[in-house]
Amino acid sequence: MKFDILTIFPNIFDSYFNESIIKRAQKEKIIKIKIHNIRDNTTDSHRTVDDTPYGGGPGMLMKIEPIYKTLKKIKLSKNSKIILFTPTGEKYNQKLAKEFSKLDQIVMINGHYEGIDSRIDEFIDKKISIGDYVLTNGNIPAMILVDSITRLLPGVLGNEESFKQDSFYDNNDTEYPQYTKPEIFKFKKNGKTIELKIPEILKSGNHKLIKDWQEKNKTKK
Repeated sequence: MKFDILTIFPNIFDSYFNESIIKRAQKEKIIKIKIHNIRDNTTDSHRTVDDTPYGGGPGMLMKIEPIYKTLKKIKLSKNSKIILFTPTGEKYNQKLAKEFSKLDQIVMINGHYEGIDSRIDEFIDKKISIGDYVLTNGNIPAMILVDSITRLLPGVLGNEESFKQDSFYDNNDTEYPQYTKPEIFKFKKNGKTIELKIPEILKSGNHKLIKDWQEKNKTKK
């Protein structure tokens, strides 16, 4: 899987993509992440990527020319999608993550300022929103897509069944409560010692009863 990310802040991804699962997936060549600096495809000395909108209005819009030129330099596979992050896009969820994980390449356009010249619609396959709120730019949504899709790819997680147990994998169930050592956790509250114990059934060794308990204690979205 190849991820191509178009942005005006190329260094913002360094920390996140060089840690944990994403780092290992790159090292093992399961994924490849390429960051494209839109400013590299401007023509003026100030590397301008934005301008005032026609018809007036607050803020600045990203210009279409440098984004188009950046896209043109990316070699697309047959099984690829170009995605634009926008509040008006389809709400991102686990179903879409599974759908996207079947692709060979995802190109993500990260807007900034008040948005992008609407003529960009001519060159994208899908608009995506990660929620009903406003962000400064599309870089965090890009990280979310890379993370949520990468963990679904074969060979990424140590246990191939791990992602199937995740919240929202097959339906709207979230995860059941989980516990680890110590068996009894003690802490002080209002001068009293409080003990929090794990449910007895989880120590029973009866896998059927444990599974029934887990299913019963899943929460619904």
